[in-house]
Amino acid sequence: MNATIPENFTSLTRKLTDWLGGRTLSPPLAGELAAAFPPDGEFFAELAKACRDGLADGWLGSRGAPPLRYGRVIKPSPETNAYSIDVVLMHDVVGPQHTHPNGEIDMVIPLDPGAQFDGHGAGWVVYGPGSSHAPTVTGGAAAILYALPEGAIRF
Repeated sequence: MNATIPENFTSLTRKLTDWLGGRTLSPPLAGELAAAFPPDGEFFAELAKACRDGLADGWLGSRGAPPLRYGRVIKPSPETNAYSIDVVLMHDVVGPQHTHPNGEIDMVIPLDPGAQFDGHGAGWVVYGPGSSHAPTVTGGAAAILYALPEGAIRF
């Protein structure tokens, strides 16, 4: 893991990737995530705050420019159950079409009331292996933390 990443962010994402380890990625996993880490719960709030703080401080979303900033924060490793962690900041924009060879887990953090990612408000979205989409944020700004098995993504 990158030494410049605050320990709080690392420990929170590690808790998430520990929980994800060995689970099958498919859309129903979003419900399991919501039960384990509800959007109105302490863990979700802490990780959302860490993402907002990191975006404000510039160590998250360090690539691109508004309305789409992005960046890989944690590379896949045995410590993360082979998940990478990326964070993107989107504001009323359609992002680039891409495919998830091994699936994608998204934590949706609305920054403006009513902001949605692919039609979803605060919470979890899971795309299964081989799925594809053009990520879309409507209704304002949202941060999306996404975990990719083996860091696999194809644009």
